Amino acid sequence: MLRGLTRNLRLATAALVTAAATLPAAAQEQGGEQPPQPVTVVTLQASDVTLTSTLPGRVAASGVAQVRPQVNGIITDRTFEEGAEVEQGEALYRIDPAVYEAAMAAAEASLAQAEATLSSAQRDADRQEELRQRNVASQQNLDDALAARDVAEASVKVAQANLLSAEIDLERTTIRAPISGSAGLSEVTKGALVTSGQSTALTTIRQLDPIYVDVTQSAAEMLRWRRSGQDVESEGNGLVTLTLADGETYEHTGRLAAAEPYVNEQTGVIVLRLEFPNPDQFLLPGMYVQVEMPQGTVEDAILAPQEGVTRDRRGRPVAMVVNAENAVESRQLTVQRDQGNAWVVTDGLAAGDRVIVAGLQKVSEGMTVSPQERTEAESEGAAPEAPAAEGAAEAPAQGAAEQGAAEAAPADTAETATE
Repeated sequence: MLRGLTRNLRLATAALVTAAATLPAAAQEQGGEQPPQPVTVVTLQASDVTLTSTLPGRVAASGVAQVRPQVNGIITDRTFEEGAEVEQGEALYRIDPAVYEAAMAAAEASLAQAEATLSSAQRDADRQEELRQRNVASQQNLDDALAARDVAEASVKVAQANLLSAEIDLERTTIRAPISGSAGLSEVTKGALVTSGQSTALTTIRQLDPIYVDVTQSAAEMLRWRRSGQDVESEGNGLVTLTLADGETYEHTGRLAAAEPYVNEQTGVIVLRLEFPNPDQFLLPGMYVQVEMPQGTVEDAILAPQEGVTRDRRGRPVAMVVNAENAVESRQLTVQRDQGNAWVVTDGLAAGDRVIVAGLQKVSEGMTVSPQERTEAESEGAAPEAPAAEGAAEAPAQGAAEQGAAEAAPADTAETATE
């Protein structure tokens, strides 16, 4: 009797659970209305949008000077530290000056000799001129004396030029920095033989503040700018930002310094030179960077989130918009270009429109929906909460209960058979 009573209680419990699970679904099939589909929307705003273009570029020094010797000789000393800052005119190397000191001494002696000869010729010319005035000497003697004096004067000038050349060569035994900047590595050491105008530079000095960034711009885009009434130089003088190779943004902004008036025949691009401050020498020549360069301004443009814009069968951009009656409308858009994570829309959307950005797969045109404004956390990448999550959690629970009841019934049947 006790076992039979226990079996009957189990059967009754299973029947009650099954009935409770099936009643809501049956009630919905008999006449219950489905609630509006929840969707996430973004309310659009009109604003003036500055269009930018991402251009690849390389960092270049604003000044480069390769230091080479101008006289021959042996390096006796290097007076700078590699990689350090040097000032214009600062001594970098010294060449053995003995030969050039001797040449300068010889030039000084030649000048002294020429000056002595000139002094003698001048006295002789003065004497001949005095004698000629007293009709004691002939005109021929006077002319010869004046010619000798002129030759002596010319010899003095030649000696002075030779002395100046010797002084220059002696001065060039001290190799000085032609510009201020950062000195590179030294290619020679003490005791090395160098020659005037050699192909190998002793070192290279680079000016790093300010610094240049050379970028390439398509000639086709340049033509579009010009046809639209914009000027690359005036637009580029705005705030130009720089993105480094590690993805970080450079803290200083730059400006357009020059645009080369030449299009490369092979690549069809124009080289633009941008100037950036570099007080900490964070940018070094040869670095690869990306430049966000202003191209123009679109007035009263709409920035539509890219996740809310799709393509129709013809490839045209469309967006699903929730109107004032919370009904879904399809809008065909005119997209000018992308701007970060949004599209710059010039036609098809207006300020105040609510564009669906989540739940597009579950809606169609004309359907009534329940719009919810996207939060800042969702805009930054957080996953939106599913509105029907509670119901979805209850359904598996009911299914588990039904499965438990179904498993319990065969057990009781087997128990009855055993009896």
